[in-house]
Parts: sequence; C-alpha cells; structure tokens
Amino acid sequence: MILLKNLSLRRGAKVLLDDASVAINPGEKVGLVGRNGAGKSSLFALLNGSLHEDKGDFSVPSQWRLAQVAQDMPETDAPATDFVIAGDTRLVAAQAEVEAAEASDDGERMAHAYMALHDAGAHDAESRAQALILGLGFQVRELSQPVNSFSGGWRMRLQLARALMCPSDLLLLDEPTNHLDLDALVWLEAWLKKYAGTLLVISHDRDFLDAVTDVTLHIENGRLTRYGGNYSTFEDMRVEQMALQQAAYARQQEKIAHLKKFIDRFKAKASKAKQAQSRVKALDRMERLAPLLADAEFSFEFQEPESLPNPMLTIDDASFGYPPPDGAPAGTPPTVIVQHVSRSVFAGQRIGILGANGQGKSTLVKTIARTLPVVAGSVIEGKGLNIGYFAQQELDVLRPADTPLEHMIRLARDVIANGGAGRFSSREQDLRNFLGTFNFSGDMVKQAVGSMSGGEKARLVLCMIVWQRPNLLLLDEPTNHLDLATREALAMALNEFEGTLMLVSHDRALLRSVCDEFWLVTRGGVVPFDGDLDDYQRYLLDEAKRLRESLKAADKAVETPAPKAPLAPAKRAPSGKLKPLKQSLEKSEQRLAALQAEKATLEARLDGAVARDEIAAAGTRLQQLADELEREEERWLQISGEIETHEASA
Repeated sequence: MILLKNLSLRRGAKVLLDDASVAINPGEKVGLVGRNGAGKSSLFALLNGSLHEDKGDFSVPSQWRLAQVAQDMPETDAPATDFVIAGDTRLVAAQAEVEAAEASDDGERMAHAYMALHDAGAHDAESRAQALILGLGFQVRELSQPVNSFSGGWRMRLQLARALMCPSDLLLLDEPTNHLDLDALVWLEAWLKKYAGTLLVISHDRDFLDAVTDVTLHIENGRLTRYGGNYSTFEDMRVEQMALQQAAYARQQEKIAHLKKFIDRFKAKASKAKQAQSRVKALDRMERLAPLLADAEFSFEFQEPESLPNPMLTIDDASFGYPPPDGAPAGTPPTVIVQHVSRSVFAGQRIGILGANGQGKSTLVKTIARTLPVVAGSVIEGKGLNIGYFAQQELDVLRPADTPLEHMIRLARDVIANGGAGRFSSREQDLRNFLGTFNFSGDMVKQAVGSMSGGEKARLVLCMIVWQRPNLLLLDEPTNHLDLATREALAMALNEFEGTLMLVSHDRALLRSVCDEFWLVTRGGVVPFDGDLDDYQRYLLDEAKRLRESLKAADKAVETPAPKAPLAPAKRAPSGKLKPLKQSLEKSEQRLAALQAEKATLEARLDGAVARDEIAAAGTRLQQLADELEREEERWLQISGEIETHEASA
C-alpha cells in the first residue's frame, strides 16, 4: 500500500502538506480534490518521484509499476498507433532484449527473449493500441496518421492512450477529461472501472469522479483527509463535519464567555477569589477550537440583456463546414460536415448540443458565432442579436502576449466603435474594477495571458463575455480547466441568465443543471433529442457497438479468399462495360460479406442454448446461406474473370 506518515511537503516557501498521514490500499480508486494551488499536482510529483518529502515518511511498494500521462506536447512523425504502442514499457524492453539477443548470437538468450516478447503481448499490441485510440474518439482512417498532424488537444488524447497502454500497478491521471468529448469520456469511465491497479485521479468533473472513484482524498490548508466513498459521498460527509465543527466552536465560545463573566464579576471579592482563580486556570488550559473559515467563494452574474430578439436565429436549409484550404485549386468545394439544417432559436431557450466526436458540434457553434461562413443556405439573425462566444480553445479569442487589462481595453474600443458608445464604459479604472470581480486584481491585470493557467484564461474569457451583456451565449466546452467551485459559479450564473443559451460540454452536471432541451448532431444533420443524458449515454454505447460491428463486417469482406482462376471461360468485355463490371463486383463483395456475417451469427447462436423448435429453422437457413454463398462466389469469379480479360487486352 501507499503510506504517508507525518509528512510535510513544500514548494518554495509554501507549505502544501503539514504533518499529513494517510494510507491507500492496493486496488483502490482514489479521487484527489482540493482548491487550485492546494497541492494536488505536487502530491502526484511526490508519488512519481520528481519531488521529495521535507519531513516524515513516505513509501510506495518498490515492485509497483507506475503509469501517468506525460504533460508535454508530443512532437513526432511516428504514426498514432506506433506512438501509443511505445507506451507499453514492458513490450519495448522485450523488443530491445530480442534485438540484443539476436546480435549476441546466443541461442539460449534468444529463446528467453522471444518468450518474454510473447508474454509482453507482442502478438496483440497493435489491436490493443488501436482499441484505446478509437475509444478516445479517433477515426479508423487516423490510426496511421503521424502524431504531428493532430492538433494539441488530440495529441494529448494520444498521450492519455499511451499511458493506458502502459502495464501498471499505479495509474496517476491529472485532469484526464479536459480534452475529451462526452463519448470519449463515457468510454474512459468504462475502461477505468475495469482497471485492476490502484488509481489516483485529479478531476473537476463530479460525474466522472462519482463514476470511477471509491475513495476521496481532500487537501485543504496543509491537511490531507481521507473519506470513504465517491465525490458526492465526500460532499455529504464534509457538510456534516463542517456543521459539527461549527457547533462545537459555538458551544466552546459560550463556555468561554460564561467563564470570563464569572471571573470579571468575582475576581475582586475575597470570598470568591479562589473560585475565580480556578476558572482562570481552566480558561488557560482549554484547547481552543478554530472557527470554521469557509473559503471565499467565486461568483459572478450575467447582466440583463438590453434586448431579446425573438426569434434570435432562423436557420434555413443551412450547411455547415469549412472553406477550401488556402492554396487549394480554384473550384475546390468546401468540406461539408452538417447539412440541410432548418431550425429556429427563440428567446429564453436553453439548448444542450450533443453528438459523438467529429459529428460537427463545434463547427455548428463556430458558424453561428460568425467564425466560419455558412457553406450553403442561410442563418438569419434577429435584430439586436449580441453573441457571447466561449471557444473550446481559449487562445482562439485571447492573445498570449497581451495582459487582461489590454484585452479589456481593446474589447471596449471595439464595442464602442460598433455602436456601444454611452452604454459601456472604457475608463481604465472601471475596466480594472470589472476584472477584479473575476479575481484579476493587483499585478495580475498586467500579467501576460500566455503565462496564465488554463483556469485563469477561462475566467478571462468569461469576464470578457459578461462585460458585453450578450443575449445569446454560445459556450463550447467552457468548463475545461475550471475547478469545481468555478464550475458551480458558472452553473448558477447561467441559471439566472435571462437570454438564450447554446451549450456544448462534456460536463454532465452542467448540462443537467442549465439545459431544458437537447439537439443531437449526428450523421450529417441536426435533430431534436427527446431523452435525458442517461438516454444519451446509452445512445453513445449503441453507436459504438454499431461501429464495431460495421468494422468487423468490413474485416470479413477483406478476408474473403479470392480464387485464383475463374471456373468457366470468360467472355471478353467491351471497354464501355468495364465501369459497370467493377460496380457489379463491389456489390457482389458486399453481398458476400453480408451472407458471411449472417452465417457466423447463426453458427454462434447454435453453439449456445437454443430451443428445439428453433434448431430446425436455423439449420434450414444455414443450408440456404451455404447455397447462396456458393452461387455468389461463382458470380464473383465470373465478374472478376471478365474484368481481368478486359484489362489484359487493354
């Protein structure tokens, strides 16, 4: 087990842990929670050996293998699959030993090396890696693409897959959900529930913590407290603990006041001097309880919009996507992701936008936010529409070299230049005061944005949005990097917002608390989703199953053995018939794949427990399938022969 005993930990002059003691048992799944800056990441650094305790005892079983997500952005041309396979340290070591053994020409060493390579899972390493990559939201066509071809968020997903690929007894995950869509998050939860080792995870996603953890460690004011149960259990227990602490403090204060009153009343009287003196001693011996000092909660609110156009948006047979890249040949069509959308957005609607990864959620939001042009159709804005847009990547709207104050000054000038004069103040002190309400005070207003944490950047974007008094909020993953307290403040502010909200988020607690209806972006369109988030989770699992089955069917079609020669002499095909022949061949292959899939399903069913009255019907159908397969294979051979004859004579 992991043991911390009377441990103290510092970062510079700051004391993060003071005389902390805790034990973590093998196989426990632990959520590590606390305010930003409380010391969560420093505790991870202690566990991985990059930081050492200042006092006390700390131990991790020496035989335990550690895995964690590398925080650096990978820069490599290696294919995605190879990059993830390299995370299997045991396999990499076994491959290195095989190479060394072969170079030594030592037969016994080579035998041991090849056995170790087999035990390390070399035979299925590629399929294991690809299962992780696909589970985290990548497409099949991306499995062999170089790592450098992906954006930053997708590369961090590959780092996560690499960590999961590594055999481990202790897995450390620091904010693993930040770069994930909801479908990838659901998959990760299922994977972690099956993980057999000890898990420590830092996360600000309460639903995720509830799903995967059974122990909670809370860091606060240098103390480390263990709670049995997930995050919701921790919250309930902590509320009770705080109530008891406050009640004990109140009772002690009453007792102190009573003793002081007695001392003040009788200390001058000779007959009562002895009793007064005994109470003075009792007061001095009393161990004082500290008052419950609640952390200052961050909160903000959206100002009332100046107007509420209705409808706010009218989308008429619109298509959304990306224009041709710079330098593309003239006439290159745009890339269409979502098409034929006809919907209206009304004042006061609170819409959650759902959809599996890559279906076009962010593309839809970017187009409504005017960041991308409409590919076809139209998006008509209501008069007086004022959009507040939170981009998934904060740096899409922030400049790394500028300070928060410079961002606000530039925003004020732009808004006033576009007709906001008299409605918004551009005085520097007013802008400073407004930044202060979002915890940007003192020197922070002149700190370069590029040097700030992800949470601070997100707060700055929120500050800029609130200042503009929008009537339509477009929020694309706004909770990335936000701690739990700030997420709760955002949820409260959104619930009081009087305008219209369109939200893309993997934070299920936020979606549940602020959205009244859902749109589903799927298979190139946008449709209403009538269920709740539990229904949506089941939908995602069904979609994943459908994808797996389609991939299996495609694999079986590829594996269909192609005969070497036709059974009958082939007739020469005129050149004009080559294209229809190839189309017929493709249809024949699809038919073969479907028949083989049905045959495999029936055979698997007959291997299990089947009712007597179903056996005869299944046997009859199997014979029919065998006959159909034979006829279809003969047809495939005939068409293939005609194509070969034509191509040979061309």
